[in-house]
Amino acid sequence: MGLTRSMWYYQRKKNDREVIDKLSELAQQLPTRGFDEYYNRIRREGHKWNRKRVLRVYRNMKLKLRRKHKKRLATRVKQPLEAPVSLNICWSIDFMSDVLSDGRKVRVLNIIDDCNREALLVEAALSFPARAVVETLEHLKEEIGVPKYIRCDNGPEFLSKTFVHWCERNFIEIKYTQPGKPMQNGYIERFNRHYREDILDAYYFDDIYQLQKLNDQWKQDYNNNHPHKSLGNKSPIEFMPRFGEEINLISKSDLINNFLSNLEVS
Repeated sequence: MGLTRSMWYYQRKKNDREVIDKLSELAQQLPTRGFDEYYNRIRREGHKWNRKRVLRVYRNMKLKLRRKHKKRLATRVKQPLEAPVSLNICWSIDFMSDVLSDGRKVRVLNIIDDCNREALLVEAALSFPARAVVETLEHLKEEIGVPKYIRCDNGPEFLSKTFVHWCERNFIEIKYTQPGKPMQNGYIERFNRHYREDILDAYYFDDIYQLQKLNDQWKQDYNNNHPHKSLGNKSPIEFMPRFGEEINLISKSDLINNFLSNLEVS
């Protein structure tokens, strides 16, 4: 064939490890940039690799495909879970999920007051965007005011500009928990457990109205009758009643006596 022995047995020795490492570093730091910027940065750092070589490695690494990258969260500082000494100091807020009997997904927004563990809201809906969360908080604001702090996780509804701007307008500080540390919001996590055991895991729901009706009944019973060991085995309303809720403390015997007296009068 007219080939020398050395040419026949020759094998190319390519070592692109340095190029691969450099492109991987740039792709991690700047995942949305393209080849031209990567190559210009490489040349500015003094590397003499030619454009064809870098482009070949770039294509072999499939970096021209759009990379999916997670949105970076701001650093969260661990904050102690302390019980406030009065109402409307700190509210805990969280979402729960379930499905209806026809397979539709349903979300439940729970809000409690950390002081007396009172359930301020147990609201169910097929969807709960940030706009709906703000509208719900506006209704609570008209009824009982706003807290100084809101403790929540890093869900998209709580990271949205709509929710953050509403808190800023009302001078509310948001206490975000660290990712993967749900017990930093331990008060509402325990509340969620009771709610799931008593409602979500106990019943089937055909529509959102059936679920909400049970939610309202359960919330009333929880606030008036559920004993908390941390509150001296008192219910939230017994431990620290909110204005206008003292009527809930009437005992069963008083209700029976009032009923009998009304019968006698009639």
